[in-house]
Amino acid sequence: MAQRAGENKDLLTRLADAGEDAIQRLGDVPGGRRVIETMTGMRERIDELQRRVRGLDELEKRVTELEKKVASSESAAPRKRTTTRKASATPPRTPTQKNG
Repeated sequence: MAQRAGENKDLLTRLADAGEDAIQRLGDVPGGRRVIETMTGMRERIDELQRRVRGLDELEKRVTELEKKVASSESAAPRKRTTTRKASATPPRTPTQKNG
């Protein structure tokens, strides 16, 4: 079994070397340098995107905790009663009529 693990490592090493060679050859092909630069830029943007997504996960956890706190404080706090406005002792005004 140790021999098989060594074979796998050797295979992975050969694949990595072949990939490096292919990238170097791509740099020699006309327009290849531009492809490499684009791939490098994409990698940097993907890394930035992953960092932001990890930040969103943390924000979602905080929002969930805050929602639980608000829900528990609403259920624990006594509810205020709304009162209706009392009727006044004076009768309502009527529009004045002009004599004429």
